[in-house]
Amino acid sequence: MVHAVILAGGSGTRLWPLSRRQLPKQFLRIEGERSLLEATLDRLQPVVDAANALIVTGAEHARGEAYQALHDFQKLLEPVGRNTAPAIALAAAWLSRNGDDPVMVVLPADHVIRDRPAFHEALNRAISAAEDGALVTFGIRPTGPETGYGYIRAVTDGSAVAPVERFTEKPDLATAEGFLADGNYWWNSGMFVWKASSILAEVQRHLPEVHAVLERIRSEWVDAGGEDAQPAVEAHFDAMPSISIDYGVLERSDRVLLVPCDIGWSDVGSWDAVHDLAVQDEHGNALHGNALAIDCENTMVHGDRRLVAAVGVRDLCVVETADAILVAPRGQTQRVREVVDELSRRDAAECRLHLTVQRPWGSYTVLEDTPGYKMKRISVTPGASLSLQRHQHRSEHWIVVSGTATVTRGEDLFTVAPNESTYIPIGVRHRLENRGRIPLQIIEVQVGEYLEEDDIERFEDVYRRQ
Repeated sequence: MVHAVILAGGSGTRLWPLSRRQLPKQFLRIEGERSLLEATLDRLQPVVDAANALIVTGAEHARGEAYQALHDFQKLLEPVGRNTAPAIALAAAWLSRNGDDPVMVVLPADHVIRDRPAFHEALNRAISAAEDGALVTFGIRPTGPETGYGYIRAVTDGSAVAPVERFTEKPDLATAEGFLADGNYWWNSGMFVWKASSILAEVQRHLPEVHAVLERIRSEWVDAGGEDAQPAVEAHFDAMPSISIDYGVLERSDRVLLVPCDIGWSDVGSWDAVHDLAVQDEHGNALHGNALAIDCENTMVHGDRRLVAAVGVRDLCVVETADAILVAPRGQTQRVREVVDELSRRDAAECRLHLTVQRPWGSYTVLEDTPGYKMKRISVTPGASLSLQRHQHRSEHWIVVSGTATVTRGEDLFTVAPNESTYIPIGVRHRLENRGRIPLQIIEVQVGEYLEEDDIERFEDVYRRQ
């Protein structure tokens, strides 16, 4: 048995402003028509069937903007992020709860691999080694002295797998150049293969604090019959320490092997990486969306809504969305984290959400946001409904543009047709539903002293949001 464990957490900092905290890059279409998550699942086949995929992600993703992207998959939802070691240990425990001991192919959801046949060949080598009890990692042949990656030293000598000698975190430039000259250092891809029993034994040995929390979760799974993972996870997972699998286990284990590979890999870790992956013109320019470049070289322009025109610039990255524009020189796009850190310090909405926000029931778009009132366009898919809720600081006015709204307001239940409106006073329980066959479109005007999304008190919600 071979199962895929896809790590789909993350905070969406490195590809801001396209990526946001509530919709990070793994759920976006960075290359082609498939999201990075969808592409990750696609490339596993036929070595691993998509039906044997388990996605570990944040509860806020699965019950928020990424609901539709994750809806059809088996999932474990982390109530809080605790890095990769707790996530992987939790997945191993869940996959082995009925006495099974599958091989786990652990992959980040947000990488690009161009050479699928080479990936499958490396994957099969890793699976064979894992079946013998090894912890296997994939080493990527370095193409330059990259300081943004971790490194692994292993003397392969052309062998299919090789013992790992040491791990090194992101080095400075001089050290990276030395690694490149040495010839026995590989980029750490963050992709792993091992049996569930093998990684659980190493977690117990090297991370007893993770093991202790895991045992509490597993005991509740047994008591509950092993059918629903989430209640025990939500009760205990926040007690996990935050630690990576590399630092917590692999750097301390004597069972780690490396599969050397050249598979066209990228972790898409910056806008520079996106530029490198993109189709470029004869001058090295990469254009996406409503973009125009005249007399430019080595420049990326990513337009979302508005026309973005660049004239006479070199080595530049320009990314436009409806509410934010990033301008950075090539080679410094990793510093976008500094922007996100500052926006977080300000508690700015631009680091959390786009103006159009996906929800399990549809979406909303902020049309205007000023002190005292906010205007939204709300779209509810057929058969969907918002939670039964109330607000303490705002009233709402709803104007139906298309479709028919079924409205709960207090004890009343009624319909609102196109070109009709209704009013929801402050503090009144209410719900919006679309019981029709076409999308429901309404314009909502919120009026009040506080208009943020956390002024929602939910009483009933089919999507299990708090």
